[in-house]
Amino acid sequence: MILSGVQRAAVVLLSLGEEQAAEVLKHMGAKEVQKLGLAMTSVGGISREAVAGVFDEFVDVLAQPSALGAGADDYIRAVLTQALGEDRASSLIDRILAGRNTSGLDSLKWMEPRAIADLVRNEHPQIIAIVMSHLDPDQAAEVIKVLPERGRPDVLLRIATLDGIPPNALNELNDVMARQFAGSQNIKSSSIGGIKVAANILNFMDSGQDEAILGGIGEIDGDLGGKIRDLMFVFDNLADLDDRAIQTVLRDVPSDKLAVALRGAEPRVREKITGNMSQRAAEILIEDMEARGPVRLAEVEAAQKEILAAVRKMADDGTIQLAAKAEAFV
Repeated sequence: MILSGVQRAAVVLLSLGEEQAAEVLKHMGAKEVQKLGLAMTSVGGISREAVAGVFDEFVDVLAQPSALGAGADDYIRAVLTQALGEDRASSLIDRILAGRNTSGLDSLKWMEPRAIADLVRNEHPQIIAIVMSHLDPDQAAEVIKVLPERGRPDVLLRIATLDGIPPNALNELNDVMARQFAGSQNIKSSSIGGIKVAANILNFMDSGQDEAILGGIGEIDGDLGGKIRDLMFVFDNLADLDDRAIQTVLRDVPSDKLAVALRGAEPRVREKITGNMSQRAAEILIEDMEARGPVRLAEVEAAQKEILAAVRKMADDGTIQLAAKAEAFV
């Protein structure tokens, strides 16, 4: 059994015991805890020899002088950049190495979307945009869904046009967060937001809501709306993936979900999918689609969203690379 990095970390935590593992998890973000929790459920049958191998590797890493002590800043910067890429690592590096305190904002990642919406509902759209930019795209999308419909385009427009946050804006945001969380007054400027962030958030919106918001943005700034649309990755963009990526996706997607999702896809997507299957597998898929008869639109959209979530996860993990149009996820 070949363990991923997250699974190896899960093995270490499971071996520590409940109290020690809990202390480690306290220092992690919501997404990291979720990933580790899932990984813990997948390593239950691991052998003693595999556990010993994980700990040998763990001890070797700790023994490396570059990982601790002198030169730690350079080591952290190099590791994060290599793991996440320059763009995605930059803001995280800033917070770690420049001492940026975003504890109030980070605490939001543990809250339900509706609770976050209630917290910011009456704030200025610029403040809402900054908060949404800090959240993960799927969580931000859920928050925006429950915000007043008339204000959604303005929020996304402001997210797309964020180009760094001046200290006075962060001071104002800190005042907002202080009503719910204790925050630091040591405020420095930060670089979040932008067209890619807006596109990522819209990708997680329900069908129809994304178009309504894009339409509102287009009325205000047609050029910006076009740029956001160009960076969005939707189900029909699967046809733009290379064959190797499609084959990787097909290994991970249940055939029943695929049969439903393809009912609402463009012909070129169907051709791309079936062209990367064996002839017999393609025939079975087509037969399955025909045998199902009429399928509700909501079921088709739900299946497409599930497949897109799997594709985005693969892109985030570096398993596949999305096409140029999907640059927002690379």
